[in-house]
Amino acid sequence: MKFIINAIFIMASSFMLNAQIKTYQVVNQQNQEPIQQAFIHFLANDKYQTANAKGEFNVDFANQKTFLVKITSLGFTTKTLRLNQSDQSGQIFLNEAVEELPEVLISGNLFKDPVMHLTTPDLTKKVTQPKNVADLFRDINGFALIKRGNYAIDPSFRATQYEQLNIQYDNGTKVMHACPNRMDPITTHVIPEDIAKVEVIRGPYSMRYGATFGGIINLVSKRPEMSNYGFSGNLSSGYETNGGNLVNMLRLQYAQEKFDLVGMYAYRDFGNYEDGSGRTIPSSFRSIDYSLRIGYNFSMNERLQLHWRQSFGRDVLHASLPMDSDFDDSSMLSLDYSKKRMKGSLKSIQAKAYFSYVDHLMSNQRRSNFQAAEAFSPVEAITAGGRLELTWRLTDYWQLYTGTDALLIRRDGVRNRLVKTTMAGAPLDPPLAFTDKIWQDAYVDTYGLFAETRYQFNETTSLNAGLRYDLVSAETQDPEEDFQAYYPNLDQRLEHNLSTTISLQKIIHPNHQLEFAFGRGVRSANMAERFINHFQVGQDNFEYIGNPNLKAEINNQFEIAYSGKKKYQTSINQLNWGASVYYSYFQNYIVALIDETKTRKFMPNQEPLNPKVFQNLDKAYKTGFEANLAIQFFTNFTFSTQIAYVYTKNQDLNEALPLTPPLRSNFSLRYNHHKFWAAIDYRLVSSQSDLATSFGENQTTPAYQLLDLRLGYEILPQLNLGAAVLNLFDTFYFDHLNFAFRNQANTGLSGMERLTDPGRNFTFFVNYNF
Repeated sequence: MKFIINAIFIMASSFMLNAQIKTYQVVNQQNQEPIQQAFIHFLANDKYQTANAKGEFNVDFANQKTFLVKITSLGFTTKTLRLNQSDQSGQIFLNEAVEELPEVLISGNLFKDPVMHLTTPDLTKKVTQPKNVADLFRDINGFALIKRGNYAIDPSFRATQYEQLNIQYDNGTKVMHACPNRMDPITTHVIPEDIAKVEVIRGPYSMRYGATFGGIINLVSKRPEMSNYGFSGNLSSGYETNGGNLVNMLRLQYAQEKFDLVGMYAYRDFGNYEDGSGRTIPSSFRSIDYSLRIGYNFSMNERLQLHWRQSFGRDVLHASLPMDSDFDDSSMLSLDYSKKRMKGSLKSIQAKAYFSYVDHLMSNQRRSNFQAAEAFSPVEAITAGGRLELTWRLTDYWQLYTGTDALLIRRDGVRNRLVKTTMAGAPLDPPLAFTDKIWQDAYVDTYGLFAETRYQFNETTSLNAGLRYDLVSAETQDPEEDFQAYYPNLDQRLEHNLSTTISLQKIIHPNHQLEFAFGRGVRSANMAERFINHFQVGQDNFEYIGNPNLKAEINNQFEIAYSGKKKYQTSINQLNWGASVYYSYFQNYIVALIDETKTRKFMPNQEPLNPKVFQNLDKAYKTGFEANLAIQFFTNFTFSTQIAYVYTKNQDLNEALPLTPPLRSNFSLRYNHHKFWAAIDYRLVSSQSDLATSFGENQTTPAYQLLDLRLGYEILPQLNLGAAVLNLFDTFYFDHLNFAFRNQANTGLSGMERLTDPGRNFTFFVNYNF
């Protein structure tokens, strides 16, 4: 009997002990699936737990009957609730963060995110001035701007630029420039107000989004506001005093559960600005842009979307290029399909097809040399392509992406010259007419296959690995006679490129993350590097000749990054910080070098007499770092700072690589309280003495400092006003990446100096939502 009583007592004690430990499960509200790696913060004792692969965690109610917890998981809305021993249900539901479009690069989940990524906040919020393309990149750490005027602006990231960066819209759509001088880079064919954010992968660390050498930049369009059914819209207008710049934008949306339609229209009229010394810089332009996006939702997890955009640039002045743009027109059409949360191992399908056309005319009719020789250059570019990606969930811990993509580029165009005087200035009667082939009817096609896998060792550690193969086909179909003489074997050329990456992400603490990555990115030569023929396409006055036999350049990049945040219950509310260090070893790096065996073709008696020919380097590298810190204090104040530095070396010529930006630092103090916000931004850019003399960088560029003031106020819930003073102290400055003035004899601007940036500028902005 005593034995039976003891057994009953032991069983009852065990039951009571187990009853005090309760298992909870964190579940996705939308699809009822468990949420892995959710963090559970017990607020009373500041302790943490991590949910397991089934979304489960345990709570011991032995000494405490209730617990106040905050549950967070990347990609989901944070939830704070009280857990009680008497809870009937052990499930805790989290809502997904709103994602109205098919998945783009950044999803906010350790098991899905690319390594070494960053993303801007919503660029459509807290605007205090008319937005230009440059504003998309100016405040992103590690970026600099290559400027030839106020229109043709290219981003540079860590001393890589142009096709070294994989720039795309909405996860794959591309439009390539038609002008050999890049008067119309990809960033000019977009409505800046339509870009909600910029997503960046900081190196060749993903194989899924096309051939990548120095990094991926994804410009994400503003998403249809699916929860806002019915008719809605947005109207904004801005004005800048320096140049008398006017910007107007209208956005209209109609949405239902199954169908949504978004239309945008933007008009910009920019005048010539004054630099810090009061000189007028030829930089005016006008542009009209519109877009139409139609989406149909077959279900919550299946969507088809059609996107049409057109851009029209007129009378664009380029102070640092030999000619101006009479017009720059582009058309883009893209079709996207996505289906996700499928049953079985295949979890999602994403497909995209797109087509873009650029029609561009440049001339020298606004330049002083027009009296001696007229030049009109009609050029065009066609870009087409697409991608198909399948996402497989092999196990709860193992995910695989497989797919294929294509990028097809066609360019053609000529320069029509009418020479009206001799070299001595005597008139020619009749004038001599010439036609020069610019692109020689060339194409470069890239077809890719990729596979990328992510394996999750546990709730805090994830390994990513990827492999990519690209078949590149290139040919000029209408070569000039002299180009044919340089390269007798001009048949179609095929290249086989292999890229790979491997990376590790480790969550050390719920708010601390460590990342290691290696990537091997391969980029075949672009069309200018292959087929340009005696045209000035650099920063200097040399004629450039392409080389169709160039080897693909390779970037072997290593990087370590650490980021974290910490909250406090003091006057300092929160700290956020991050830093990364990287090193790249380049193979077959492409540069243009003087070839003394060849002579100048156009105006043969003018210096420099020998042209530059694109060639491969054997030895080159770069290394650098970025760091950021943000301090939130007194609830409404935030102080933040960023610093970025890159050092490059062309070991073959013992000089820096071209367009290496100097050390850059940004400091910002912001105040945000209910309807009012204000900011002081201080930018410090060091001098640059590491020069690429072979590229035309012959003088150290000086340091400069800029101070901007911005403020905004919400008059009504739908009406916002903003104002700013840019370059408050009217500083005279230019950046190391600015091109030099070209063909500006009639304006008094010397070709020996670089394009100077705007002086003091007052801006005003109004935005109305309805």
